[in-house]
Amino acid sequence: MKRIVFLSVFLGVVLVTFGQTERPVLDITLANYDYPYDVHYFEFNSQQQDVKMAYMDIHPEHPAGKTVVLLHGKNFNGAYWKTTIQALLKEGYRVVVPDQVGFGKSSKPAGYQFTFQQLAQNTKAVLDDLNIDKIFLLGHSMGGMLATRFALMYPETVEKLILENPIGLEDWKLVAPYMSIDENYRKELEVTYETTKKYQLGFYYDNQWKPAYDEWVYLLTGWTKHPDYPRVAMNNAQTADMIFTQPVLYEFPDIRVPTLLIIGTRDRTAIGKDRVKDESVRESMGQYQILGKEAQKKIPGSQLVELDNVGHLPHIEAFDRFIKPFIHFLNTNE
Repeated sequence: MKRIVFLSVFLGVVLVTFGQTERPVLDITLANYDYPYDVHYFEFNSQQQDVKMAYMDIHPEHPAGKTVVLLHGKNFNGAYWKTTIQALLKEGYRVVVPDQVGFGKSSKPAGYQFTFQQLAQNTKAVLDDLNIDKIFLLGHSMGGMLATRFALMYPETVEKLILENPIGLEDWKLVAPYMSIDENYRKELEVTYETTKKYQLGFYYDNQWKPAYDEWVYLLTGWTKHPDYPRVAMNNAQTADMIFTQPVLYEFPDIRVPTLLIIGTRDRTAIGKDRVKDESVRESMGQYQILGKEAQKKIPGSQLVELDNVGHLPHIEAFDRFIKPFIHFLNTNE
């Protein structure tokens, strides 16, 4: 196993139209897209494959001696944590931001069996390589499911756990029909900027779009015109299956680390919701103003901060309201 440093550069590539502006077609490891900080790679063998896991490791000017790890959601990568990283650096925290295998700048392996246990193990291997044995762990969306699994597997490593609008607060497979990996793959091949923006507009932002949100749509769809995109599409299909079939909410009572839930109550994200025919059941899914309270009751001693009129991405949509309770929780010796 070894670690290498990569400074992303902007390469000359074919331009296509994304939204209202022309942007370059992205390759499937985002080599032609700059992250906000230097990107490093951890190389290792997993499931009989040599893979690379990209991550940012940012040190503060005045260290406080603590490390925060930020875990991205399924439709994102480490780049969207920029403002959160900046705020944590001001508080003296070292910040480590991995791209999970199958996402962002990390490898897109064929035939990989995606499980939350495997991704947690991969993340732990990065931390071990960096000689980091204690962390504060924040997971957003799918990253919240992964952060939960990580805290269950490595409670001695996680000093505090923060879940920002995690998905998996309900078990969708109890009410939504199963979609096979093959079906998901065909669906991923049809993804466009327009369809992705429409999904995020409705589920994430309550039909209130800001120009800054275009960047996250571009990062998710900028590689659809690349000849290697089918590899990304398959990884997306595999991780969608992982999310649907591997719920973590049943183990919430087993969490033994101090936990904070930050919940944007306008969020309506629910996997498989579009496949539910019963309207009353469909409308009951993804009700985060209810799900957040239920999760707090299940996680021993957990705290809940609800952000009214905020959707799936508090750290993007309402950063000031998100960062204040987050930093307070980190700095409090409770």
